[in-house]
Amino acid sequence: MTGGRGVDAGGGDVRGVDAGRVGVRGVDVRGSDVRGSGGRTTGVRGSRVRAAPLRRLTLGLLVAAVLAGCTTGPTEVAPGTTGTPHTPNAPAASGSTANATPTPAPSRSAPTPTPQGTLLVADFGSDTVTFVDPGRDGSGRNGGPIASVEVGIAPYGLVVGEDGRAWVATAEGVAVVDTQRRTRLALIPYETETGPVTTGEYRGGGMGIALAPDGRHVYVGVNVPGGNGTLEVVDTATREVTGVADVGRRPFDVDVSPDGREVYATNHDSFDVTAVDADTLRTRRMEVAPYGTEGGLGSWLKPHYAVVRPQDGRLLLPFEGERLAVLDPRSGKVTIERMTAGTHQHGAALAPDGTLLVVGTGPIGSADEGPSLTVRAPDGEERIVPLEGPHEDVAVSADGNTAYVTGGFTRDGYWNGITVVDLDKPDNLDAPATPNNEKNKPIRLSAGNRPLGIAIL
Repeated sequence: MTGGRGVDAGGGDVRGVDAGRVGVRGVDVRGSDVRGSGGRTTGVRGSRVRAAPLRRLTLGLLVAAVLAGCTTGPTEVAPGTTGTPHTPNAPAASGSTANATPTPAPSRSAPTPTPQGTLLVADFGSDTVTFVDPGRDGSGRNGGPIASVEVGIAPYGLVVGEDGRAWVATAEGVAVVDTQRRTRLALIPYETETGPVTTGEYRGGGMGIALAPDGRHVYVGVNVPGGNGTLEVVDTATREVTGVADVGRRPFDVDVSPDGREVYATNHDSFDVTAVDADTLRTRRMEVAPYGTEGGLGSWLKPHYAVVRPQDGRLLLPFEGERLAVLDPRSGKVTIERMTAGTHQHGAALAPDGTLLVVGTGPIGSADEGPSLTVRAPDGEERIVPLEGPHEDVAVSADGNTAYVTGGFTRDGYWNGITVVDLDKPDNLDAPATPNNEKNKPIRLSAGNRPLGIAIL
């Protein structure tokens, strides 16, 4: 491809330090909790004040009001309320939908259990995760947001265990969420020093995250701005970091081998994958650069996301809708298979039957195609489903019939919602302009705030 392809001229959406959200948090006046350092809930300490009786009464009422706002219980945002939501100091996104649903105000009522099949997305543009009703039969029709839960600044990836707990990689630490009660249980700080807590594409903190097959450990890739990242190991029983391994730059994605013996960090800015022994934390670097490493940090042609193929343990890493890098982690050898979407690609997922789904974010050069979802059969045959605007990540239903694609995108151009794609083959495969005909037309579902990571409960 031509047209200046492969050079990232601006380096992306660098927001720098958000002066209102860095370091230690004080009193949270949003009515959900009162936070101290690291986002933990704290008590409210009174001050010794000499005042007239009326002033003491007034002060007492104020303190009571603050204490009422920091009571324990579910930190949930209820749908349908009209309070002014808290959002981070970020510019409005170009391409965001006009009917994007604002985050409602906090609720203190005990939530009903979350229905099976609910979608959970990480709101990178906020400090929440949002629970989303996928609509009738999971089709997106009549669906919408159920509630949001505060988890920590700029959540990126998330993973959900069989016990219903979600583990969310934020800029501050790994948040633990009870998805049935829709409440945050803990925020586990990182051992790695990542600098000031900020927002934006290059912020430090957690990125990719994965769960061990036995559910006993969570692995999170931690970005260290300006240097190599780490992989931190969290014990899911004690909720403590039990190990740290050095990996490459900006670990976009984390995956685990089918037997749980190795963990793989896909390192965007160092053109490689780090294999980490789950027992010893010894590491091996494997370069994955089908276009070479020319351009360094300014290159677009770097790995983003990977999936592990269950039958042979190989990693599949899509590049630019042109090349699928197949990495054998035992030998470090990379083979290349042809892809056909012709667009910059990010998120990937495997359906139960081995179908590979890959999110095309849109063009980076004049000859590139627009945003799409690649549906690649195990034999390599591909179907390209056009999408409206950039997207980031994808999850697939348990029956393999529906894909849910987040509209967040790590760069500008994102929108606040999910595109629902029916993966059944369309009735008319000869329609060149619309590989999905009207019956199979993707449905756009407004939900979340710049949603990136996604899971199905």
